[in-house]
Amino acid sequence: MELKKTLKKEKLPETAIASNKKGFWKTLSSQKMLVLMSLPFVLYIILFKYVPLSGWSMAFHDFYRPAKPQFVWGGLKWFKKLFSDKEFFLCLRNTICMSLISTALGYITAIILAVFMNEVKNVAIKRLVQTLSYLPHFLSWIIVTSLVAQVLSTEDGILNDVLMALGFIDKPILFLSVPKYFWHIIGWTYVWKEVGWNTIVYLGAMTSVDPCLYEAAEIDGCGRLRKIWHITLPGIRPTIIIMMIMSAGHILDSNFEMPFFLRNAMIYDVANTIDIYVLKYGFQQFNFSLATAAGIFKNAVNIILLLLANGLAKKFGEERLV
Repeated sequence: MELKKTLKKEKLPETAIASNKKGFWKTLSSQKMLVLMSLPFVLYIILFKYVPLSGWSMAFHDFYRPAKPQFVWGGLKWFKKLFSDKEFFLCLRNTICMSLISTALGYITAIILAVFMNEVKNVAIKRLVQTLSYLPHFLSWIIVTSLVAQVLSTEDGILNDVLMALGFIDKPILFLSVPKYFWHIIGWTYVWKEVGWNTIVYLGAMTSVDPCLYEAAEIDGCGRLRKIWHITLPGIRPTIIIMMIMSAGHILDSNFEMPFFLRNAMIYDVANTIDIYVLKYGFQQFNFSLATAAGIFKNAVNIILLLLANGLAKKFGEERLV
């Protein structure tokens, strides 16, 4: 009797797996057009995101030479070198600080702008604000960097001219040569470029809020601010949490172009990032092993932070990725 029971218990998972397989292939065949449409994007991700991961082996070479790519095991030699390098930790600090400033400012301004745009009833004004705020997103970072350099210039920069005309300063300030200004310049430039684009997500989330809630709140005597605080913001809370989780996976992916092109000898200590560190050792000093080790570290930390943020959201009962 016991043998029969154990056999029955063993057969149940097999039947369940078989039924799941049939259901999967049935669903796949019924949605074959969607599968074919997504196939180019899947191939793109595989070719340009996963296939290059084979290059991570360079971090474990004793010293990688592109002309003679013979594998000589070096173990964790370059990771030890990385974690004993003061320059790397300086770049790590700069990357984290610039990323956190840009992310925090980006979130706050995007949510505020989305709330204001949601409250605007005049369609023409709303479309005008949307268009003006979205346009900078389509500019390349190279163009944005050159614009920032022109605006902050000491010769004909508009910011210095305005401050001098208003009497706040007596002579032009070299903004791009003062270390304490650099991170804020990066942060507010990111806001100017991306705030309009980021509001799209929150405006889309606001459309899913039940209008009956606003009507009930208005009957109860709530004003605009109270409706925003008690209905709009709680309504888009799941979207805010998801966006924060996704941002956690990009903490070490700070913008490369702006720090690289705006830096100078006076602000190297606050301008160099991990990406610049990788560029320096990989393509200027041809130490591909050390550069690859730095890249692996950056991606590993991003993955850990993403999983940690997702786990915390799950623990506190909030929306999460999986």
